[in-house]
Parts: sequence; C-alpha cells; structure tokens
Amino acid sequence: MKYMHMLAKHDKMGEMNVDRKQLMPALQSKVDELKLLGYEQATIEDVWNCLMVKKWKKNKEEKRLFELVNDILSLRASDYMAYVVQKEQKHDHWFTEEGLSELEQLF
Repeated sequence: MKYMHMLAKHDKMGEMNVDRKQLMPALQSKVDELKLLGYEQATIEDVWNCLMVKKWKKNKEEKRLFELVNDILSLRASDYMAYVVQKEQKHDHWFTEEGLSELEQLF
C-alpha cells in the first residue's frame, strides 16, 4: 500500500497526497452536519476545497489520517460559509448574460 502509515503531505501545489476514499466517511458526516444546520448547498467537494484553502494551505508537515479526520470534523460552519462567500465573490457572474438577467429582475 502506497500510504502504509496513512500519512498525508502537501506538495508544492498545495494538494494533499492522500487517498480521499479514506476520508469519505468524515467528509460525508461534515456535509450532513452542515445540511442539518441549514446549509443545503454543502457538498463534499466544497468541504474538501474549504479545508485545502483554510486549514491545509499553510501546513507543510505530514499529517496522519486521524489528524485529517479531526480537521474535517472540527470545521466550523462559519468557516465553511466564509469560504463559500469568498468563492462566490471570486466567481461573480453579474456581467454574463445570466447575471445581467438577474440584475434586471432585481431592478
């Protein structure tokens, strides 16, 4: 097994060298929790990307599987929402055809 000790490590691009399948139960649990709190748009991909940006971006040392699971389960809803809002602001679509249509409906 490539990850015999189940270690995860950031590479230069800030991506994890870990089999995400091992983390799926924790990721799904976090998504379910966020949905119970009213964040219906929560997805596994968004939770993963949020953690990559918010918790694991600056961390260069190896992490064990249990540390990654802890990071996932301890992600606060407020941190997740801050990530989602920031992501949406980066991808504003107000000047696309769809965005202009939405603006017209508002005014």
